[in-house]
Amino acid sequence: MSRIDLVVAILAGIVQGVVEWLPVSSQGNLALFLTVAGTDPAVAVQLALFLQVGTTLSAAVYYRDDIATAIRAVPGWRPDSAYAGENAIASYVVVATLMTGVVGIPLYVYAVDLAGQLTGGIFIAVIGVLLVLTGILQLASESVSMGIRDAPTLPDSILVGAVQGVAILPGISRSGITTSALLFRSYDPPAAFRLSFLLSIPASLGAAALTVTGAGGLPGIEPVPALAALSVSSFVGYLTIDALMRIVDRIPFWVVCFGLGGLAIVGGGIVSVVV
Repeated sequence: MSRIDLVVAILAGIVQGVVEWLPVSSQGNLALFLTVAGTDPAVAVQLALFLQVGTTLSAAVYYRDDIATAIRAVPGWRPDSAYAGENAIASYVVVATLMTGVVGIPLYVYAVDLAGQLTGGIFIAVIGVLLVLTGILQLASESVSMGIRDAPTLPDSILVGAVQGVAILPGISRSGITTSALLFRSYDPPAAFRLSFLLSIPASLGAAALTVTGAGGLPGIEPVPALAALSVSSFVGYLTIDALMRIVDRIPFWVVCFGLGGLAIVGGGIVSVVV
């Protein structure tokens, strides 16, 4: 392990801890950062998925009351009251997570194989295009009148779980696409973000397990840098989640998506020409 590896791991943890809560792709931006830092694109995709475990811990602590409510409801869960009262959150998380696996696992294999065939510059440009597409989706969702719904239903669980599976592709914002789907379903914005972040916990753990299994161990990173990156992302994530949730209510993040996506496309083109 070199000092540079440790510094890159710490910086990666900071990036993950900040951008995870924004409706821009944390995986895409982290993969972009790692690729620029010299990581193989295929490994960068795997690392970006693995390092989400740190912010998953942050989300679990931040939403500990909701998690406790869902756990308490499990013993009394019945199919005929799956989405009634306290059962709703538990049912939503389970059904949506299953749908995420159905959609996301085949796309994960595709994403890693595709990333391995691309040069660094092209990979960066592809991430930029996907970020711009995410920005278009965010802009479209803002034109829809917001509702006052806050309790999930079975159709919501299926829809949100499926679109979260698509977010395993680098550049697609998990929080952005799931929040937008909930907004289109007339959810109150705070409830949409809450349901999106709650769903990130099992999804991120599953993606990390899939990554470790596919790589046969830690994906391209040694234990000490991995621990450093996870610790930093967890700490930074917990510090920023509340502040960034307030910012989400005030700033149109489609502007951020367009800006980052445009820079990635231009930067990726320059890298391709130079390299």
